[in-house]
Amino acid sequence: MDLVIGGAYQGKLSFARERFDLREDDIFTCTEEAEPDRSYRCIQHLERYVYYCVKNNIPLRDDFREDAVLLSDDIFCGVVPIEPVERAWREETGRFLGKLSRRADSVHRLFCSLPLQLK
Repeated sequence: MDLVIGGAYQGKLSFARERFDLREDDIFTCTEEAEPDRSYRCIQHLERYVYYCVKNNIPLRDDFREDAVLLSDDIFCGVVPIEPVERAWREETGRFLGKLSRRADSVHRLFCSLPLQLK
């Protein structure tokens, strides 16, 4: 499994497409309304999946494919949200990505479209 994190519009998907040779039909985009389809090789916007779980009080699942490429926006920096659900979402996203990063074969962070390999 490989993890790519970074702020919004920093080039995570473009980086992942090139680095991991992804095609359009390899990519699933999470929503805040349902579980992700784990059959896809690449799952983007994991932070939306975390929001779905927090909002619906559902345990997070981390049983992704062994060759999965997981992408998430970095939402855990900046101003702490006032709303309890938003604050819980931010905290759970940080914990979830920490858990995934420990299992991942590689972890990259993109900043201004520049990749930094963390692991």
